[in-house]
Amino acid sequence: MHIALLPGDGIGPEVIAEARRVLEALALPGMVFEEAPVGGAAYKASGHPLPQATLDLAKRADAILFGAVGDPDCDALERHLRPEQAILGLRKELALFANLRPAKLFPELADASALRPEVASQIDMVIVRELNGDVYFGEKGMRTTAEGKREGYDIMSYNEDEVCRIARVGFETAMARGRKLCSVDKANVLETSQLWRDVVIETAKEFPEVELSHMYVDNAAMQLVRNPGQFDVIVTGNLFGDILSDQASMCAGSIGMLPSASLDSNQKGLYEPIHGSAPDIAGQGKANPLATILSAAMMLRYSLGQSEAADRIETAVARALAGGARSPDLGGTMNTREMGDAVLAAL
Repeated sequence: MHIALLPGDGIGPEVIAEARRVLEALALPGMVFEEAPVGGAAYKASGHPLPQATLDLAKRADAILFGAVGDPDCDALERHLRPEQAILGLRKELALFANLRPAKLFPELADASALRPEVASQIDMVIVRELNGDVYFGEKGMRTTAEGKREGYDIMSYNEDEVCRIARVGFETAMARGRKLCSVDKANVLETSQLWRDVVIETAKEFPEVELSHMYVDNAAMQLVRNPGQFDVIVTGNLFGDILSDQASMCAGSIGMLPSASLDSNQKGLYEPIHGSAPDIAGQGKANPLATILSAAMMLRYSLGQSEAADRIETAVARALAGGARSPDLGGTMNTREMGDAVLAAL
């Protein structure tokens, strides 16, 4: 089990360190780690956010555990040199097209959610987000209009194969859960979304056991805070999935609690917390490492075939929370290392 560790920027190295401690405590035979720079840290060291050596490591590893990228020092760089291009590059080069973001409220964190406890307690869903298309990878640029005004543009597009591929992941995820799939789009105004909806409906014929529904993205955002219990699995595009999954994280208590998996067609994946690099608290020991630790559990389950070990980590996190472990984002005072210690003690 060859694991590439890509800590990145900001709080990335801090949270990756705690996840590594938990993985090492499992003492699984054959597990080896190899670390490489990525993002702003890589740019400062070698002039590129995704150096060839880091990409080569990611390609030969069995799985990748990723921290976060983003550095204010790099904001003025040309777009292709900014830290965020590292994660986009990895998704493209490794064909990581399916992003799974589970959102479930730990009962102990009901008071940390922005929602009323009786509403927040309903949250138990997976958001399946397409990663290789949409405005993130479409043609983009700056131009000058006939009137001499600056104009930015980003082209949103999907082809039917891309939609069918992610729709199948959504249906398969629903089959393993409550057999309910909600496809989120904006088909009332976007041609891209109309194609999305048409292809999802066509793909549904392969999964007659799954109850399929459709929802416009603005309504979905409202329903996430009004009645989140209605959702089991959501499948949606890159842009809408980015927004809705961050919203779901706050409904579940904190953005510091949600893990994610980005998978290729063979279940090789990149695993990362959904929070960013949080440069405002980097180096202060305030970061919550639980999302990264839970991402490591997803890595064990999906890419490394170690479901029992994944269960152990998730149970240890729940027990640590039940025992009162709280970082500042959860209303507590424990630092990053102490949160890791609490999980290790429970493990």
